[in-house]
Amino acid sequence: MRQAGRYMPEYREVRSRLGFLELCKDTDAAAEVTVTAAERLGVDAAIIFADILLILEPMGVGLEYPTGDGPVLHHPVRSAADVARLPDVDAAAAVPFVYEAVRKARAALKVPLIGFSGAPFTLASYVIEGGGSRDYIRTKTFMYREPQAWHALMRRLATAVTDYLNRQIAAGVQAVQVFDSWVGCLAPDDYERYVLPHMHEVIRGVTKGTPVIHFGTGTAGLLELMRAAGGDVIGIDWRIDLGAAWQRVGYDVGVQGNLDPVALLAPVPEIRQHAARILDRARGHDGHIFNLGHGVLPDTPVEHVIALVDMVHEMSSKKAALGAGG
Repeated sequence: MRQAGRYMPEYREVRSRLGFLELCKDTDAAAEVTVTAAERLGVDAAIIFADILLILEPMGVGLEYPTGDGPVLHHPVRSAADVARLPDVDAAAAVPFVYEAVRKARAALKVPLIGFSGAPFTLASYVIEGGGSRDYIRTKTFMYREPQAWHALMRRLATAVTDYLNRQIAAGVQAVQVFDSWVGCLAPDDYERYVLPHMHEVIRGVTKGTPVIHFGTGTAGLLELMRAAGGDVIGIDWRIDLGAAWQRVGYDVGVQGNLDPVALLAPVPEIRQHAARILDRARGHDGHIFNLGHGVLPDTPVEHVIALVDMVHEMSSKKAALGAGG
């Protein structure tokens, strides 16, 4: 969950020399920040440094990351004709730098490496809105008014995402995570009609034997549908009790989560209490990946992240020694 980011001085030093897209495309630098973050924090796995929107750039949508702002897409999709004009993406040729960064990071890491992509709905929302949004009015209006064009866009994105994930796997990642960061804006009926078939196609198409983490935010009302879409692990945010979420999706899949990122701004003893409650709710079942419910916030003290990792290791070891599972 954003292991290398603005809260880490090592990352800020690299970013002082390179713009964001420049860093993503500099394979030595991307591998460096991936490995440095994993080693500094002491986590059990690394996630490759990239961005969920990189696969959109070759579609000609004018992707840019202005300094201090979120991503901007200068040529958004607003009509069926716009969808028809989008080129098909050859993931091998479009983002070769991601796969080279994977190979370099794998060679240097002592822990497993996770690859990732944005999910079709979240990518579509950026493509249609032209950037981030609070209410996704353009996205949902397009979905309702142009259902055929919507499904055509989602199919195109699903194909690109599947190929992108599989090429990361071929380059060396040992698991993949699909980030549906904004799908929580949808009603369950809309998710089932407009999103679930495409997510199912992506996850079904991932190279067999590679674990898939299926993550979303604001998705407490969608958990059963996300489980139906697929994934070996369902990622959950902090807005729902972990134990209740796991019961709903079933204990035959793992869960990832779900500390509120703001809790890392609290004093360390308070962080420990939050972590202990989450671990207690996972007790008795195997397959819990402790993580945040979303990314690390920029103002987070690095020492607090390290303290959290250490205390989760400590408390998990005690649980294992007692035969409690988790």
